[in-house]
Amino acid sequence: MKKTTIIALVLSVTILAVWAYGRGATQEAGTYRFVSVERGDVESVVSTTGTLDAVTTVEVGTQVSGRIAEIHVDFNDRVEQGQVIARIDSTLLELAVREAEANLERLEAQLLQAEREYQRSSSLFADQVLAEADLEQAAYELDVARASARSARVDLEKAQQNLAYATISAPISGTVVERGVDVGQTVAASFSSPQLFEIAGDLSHMRILASVDESDIGLIEDGQSVRFTVQAYPEESFTGTVNQVRLASSTEENVVNYTVVVDVGNPDRRLLPGMTATVEFLVESATDILKIANAALRFRPTEEMMAELSEGRSEAPTHTGQEPAEGGEVASRADRPERPTVLWYLAEGELAALPVRTGLSDGQSTAIEEVGDGSGSLEEGLQVIAAIIGSSQNSSSNPFQSQQQGTRSGPPGPGF
Repeated sequence: MKKTTIIALVLSVTILAVWAYGRGATQEAGTYRFVSVERGDVESVVSTTGTLDAVTTVEVGTQVSGRIAEIHVDFNDRVEQGQVIARIDSTLLELAVREAEANLERLEAQLLQAEREYQRSSSLFADQVLAEADLEQAAYELDVARASARSARVDLEKAQQNLAYATISAPISGTVVERGVDVGQTVAASFSSPQLFEIAGDLSHMRILASVDESDIGLIEDGQSVRFTVQAYPEESFTGTVNQVRLASSTEENVVNYTVVVDVGNPDRRLLPGMTATVEFLVESATDILKIANAALRFRPTEEMMAELSEGRSEAPTHTGQEPAEGGEVASRADRPERPTVLWYLAEGELAALPVRTGLSDGQSTAIEEVGDGSGSLEEGLQVIAAIIGSSQNSSSNPFQSQQQGTRSGPPGPGF
């Protein structure tokens, strides 16, 4: 019994070893990860963030000091231009007006008296009864009285204007987005104008102030289409148009940025001032084209794959290296024709290479078209090798690259 157990154990270990060796050999020989050629759209965009804001925003303050007596609007209220939105206690301001009026009356009386004195002095001087110096003194006092009366009129107008400033009116039509005071609060306008309200203009038209890096600002121009999202509606995309690329720059952490103004329509008023927008400036697009995941373009065949492909052929295609020019010299980059990129796939179980020309890329997929003899091998649904399972090449691929197909060994079946 013991001898039989030992023999069975040895056979089991042998079978496992043979199976593991065969499995490793199979993976090394031909276990690939495939991606599919798809038909769709590819867009080149510049991505950044910005802040939604009203096109026109006015901070409403006061030019006079006093206690807030009345407030007629609140947050989110709609106001019209000229509408009274608050009043400041005007008791002291009214007294200042009355004081200015009394002062003006006094100085006008003095002016009338100075005019009579001058007329009397003129008559006496004509009769040679009054000296010329006395006449000049009367004329001087008349001029001073006139100037004092004008100054009093200005003081009265100033007091009346300050009294008018006690009534706060909306400077524009819009929506109250901020209210900074309450009834009974005292505001002081001695050194600066305190902010009482903030009124945003027509919120059916808004703008985004987006910050664009200097390396991308050359791709932005007026009239360019813009697509953006906000966190409040993550599943919905909104559109806008570039209105202005401001020349003023700002530097943050040694990076130069420029402000781009994007016009945005907001007819349903769902977009609110202050929202953070994730913005994509549409630089270039290609529609209804064949495209492939970038992982397939980065794939490089092993020596065994090249040898397998070269069987029965004079040479295998490649997409690297330099071509000798006439006279045996290496041609310059400008003189050399653009060499195609090679995609690798399995045709009836055999390894095959497909030269393609790459086009626009969005960072994940790239537009491609077939070159060469136009055999028509490039078509939608073609399974292209993106990596070899277990190889160092596979481990070096982009870990964030989305995989469109699962892992398979051997050629793809009819279901692909």
